[in-house]
Amino acid sequence: MDALLVGAASGMKARIESLEIVANNLANENSAGYKMDREAYRLYQAAEAAEGTDPDALPYPPVVPVIERHWTDYTQGVLSETNNPAHIAIQGEGFLTAAGPSGTLLTRNGALRLSASGGLETADGFAVLDDRGQPVRLLGDQPFVISELGEIRQQGTVVARLGVVSFPDRSSLQKREGTYFAAPAEASAQPFTGRLLQGRLEKSNGAPAESAVRIVTILREFEMLQRAILIGGEMGKKSDEVARVNP
Repeated sequence: MDALLVGAASGMKARIESLEIVANNLANENSAGYKMDREAYRLYQAAEAAEGTDPDALPYPPVVPVIERHWTDYTQGVLSETNNPAHIAIQGEGFLTAAGPSGTLLTRNGALRLSASGGLETADGFAVLDDRGQPVRLLGDQPFVISELGEIRQQGTVVARLGVVSFPDRSSLQKREGTYFAAPAEASAQPFTGRLLQGRLEKSNGAPAESAVRIVTILREFEMLQRAILIGGEMGKKSDEVARVNP
């Protein structure tokens, strides 16, 4: 296959993947605690072609651009005041814990609410866990205050402490749907050293203007690569015609 076509086709595939990442960031722009994704590229070249050991190697070995991995940008988002006592903003490197369908989930989305069973739950209905890994339980519908350390007080008494954890290596966390993460079994959680701010929410750390510019850039690059494939195809046809005329 022609090197131009190989490189252009791989570039188009990478652009499609990049577009999906940026589009997902934009879709979650209004999701509290959302952490945007970015991509890391690498250029690959066939070893046989580079070493000249492949008898069918192209005159110039194709360099193939590939999105090698996705990575999450954990930059702190802007904190906004909501005055809702069930809303919690995390300032620092930490995550709230919740009981997911398949195990403990981590999230920075502090848009919590009171559950029917008298506890706290996430916007998706997952029970928020305390520092012992049990669902948080409150004393009825009495007003409650959450301290910066995660202590929940009702009528002057500490009734629970939010289970907030941090990880020294956040690159090992696995992103789940929405604003959730899961920690692998080997990941070591550490005590939270930041602050919890009641009545506030952390906004998504995405940048809409940046994402919009990136989408335009990606579409233009995709169009140029598409044109390159069309030109390459026309050049191939011309070469075949010349070969038939001059055997």
